[in-house]
Amino acid sequence: MSRAGAAAGGRLLTFAAWAVLVLGLWLWGRQLTGVAVPTAGQADGAVGPGLPAAHAPMPGSSPQRVDVPSIGIQAPVISRSLDKDGAIEPPPYGSPGTVGWWGAGTQPGAAGTALMVGHVDTKSKPAVFFGLSSAQRGEKVRVVRADGSVAEFTIEDVRVYERAGFDPHKAYGQRVAGRAELRLVTCGGSYDKAAKEYTANVVVSAYLTGTGVPAGTAV
Repeated sequence: MSRAGAAAGGRLLTFAAWAVLVLGLWLWGRQLTGVAVPTAGQADGAVGPGLPAAHAPMPGSSPQRVDVPSIGIQAPVISRSLDKDGAIEPPPYGSPGTVGWWGAGTQPGAAGTALMVGHVDTKSKPAVFFGLSSAQRGEKVRVVRADGSVAEFTIEDVRVYERAGFDPHKAYGQRVAGRAELRLVTCGGSYDKAAKEYTANVVVSAYLTGTGVPAGTAV
């Protein structure tokens, strides 16, 4: 991830980093073809010790807000598409408190892996995902959706992936077929002044464990 230009005054993902995200997402879409979606109250696939069972995927609906109560994140979500170079558009330079969702991909709560990205900081202050690396296994991520429903995810793990030798399958690929999963992604590692980018990505991996919490409920 790199510093934005002087006018933008922020740190943004470089084209190469965003292109990696696009590659991973395209591969997910190819892998999801023909996957059967469970209709019972739980999705197939085992979860780790101490974590709740997976909930069956929800009908699709676009996200409006994402909350991570344990680390104080409550942010609006906007859909992002691909730019002229084929990379995902980052959240707007002037909106460091906004989270971007890859709108052509999976809707959070639906079967598959939904991707949300946000800046870690600007030139002068922390941004929306500044504290993302401190999230813990078992903590909740809630996504308020356009249909008024809330998709509640449980964090499975938080990992830092170095840019060198980056494997999009490992970082972003769906872990359990038919499950509704979520990835929250931001900059990580150290800031390389020479390359003007961060050396790694922080990836929070979560899966759907609950639904139906009314929008506006205290978190």
